[in-house]
Amino acid sequence: MRKRNAILAGAAASAVAAGLATGVAVAVGGPSAGPVVPSAAGRMTQAASQWVTGGTGAPGWMRGTGTSSMMGSATDPGTAMGALFANSPGPRVSPAEATALGGQLPAGATIGRAARTITFTGTDVHLVVLASSSMPAESFLIAGLTDPAISVPAGARVTIELINADPDMAHGLVVTPAGAGRSAMPMMAAAPAFTGSALWFLGEPTAAGMHAGTLTFTAATPGSYQYLCPVPGHARDGMAGAFTVR
Repeated sequence: MRKRNAILAGAAASAVAAGLATGVAVAVGGPSAGPVVPSAAGRMTQAASQWVTGGTGAPGWMRGTGTSSMMGSATDPGTAMGALFANSPGPRVSPAEATALGGQLPAGATIGRAARTITFTGTDVHLVVLASSSMPAESFLIAGLTDPAISVPAGARVTIELINADPDMAHGLVVTPAGAGRSAMPMMAAAPAFTGSALWFLGEPTAAGMHAGTLTFTAATPGSYQYLCPVPGHARDGMAGAFTVR
């Protein structure tokens, strides 16, 4: 049985993935960390690949994981990524706290349990999202609902706390246009719909607790969007939900 207790610090992991997805050089973990430097074509250089996969130039928390490739071998890529980023810096919460937060009703929201909907009327939106807290493994749990459809008013300031409750798998959350599709590699296929609406991935838990990360953005433009897990293959397998700005 797969482990079920993880939350990862978003700042370090999201900065790495943002660099991979956009071709921008980034540094993680402060001045001692090395940059990720993709090529002009948006692909990683050999040096960047070695850094991301825990090479000698990587920050200490990334080394010694035994993970030779971010993409793994015959297993789900999320397994390799979960182990790789397990020791990254950032806030932690206990499994009990994560369970309580996953069932918490958001303030100012109307819940439709039969239809699996969460509708906000105010412009201050706060959500706690658990990634894969129970079977099916690749799903989001919000207010006790699996992959609910979320609706917010145009102009709402949205804050999402993501908790990776999957103990042996990386997960993330990105809001993209609804028509962007759910490819095997969404982090490379679709840009976030709003500035700040991406937390690319969080690793698995450690004895220190579950990792947590927060993303904040303004839902500026009305339309149909989706939130999904950008870890390769997860959105394609159903780890996604509707996000409407009205």
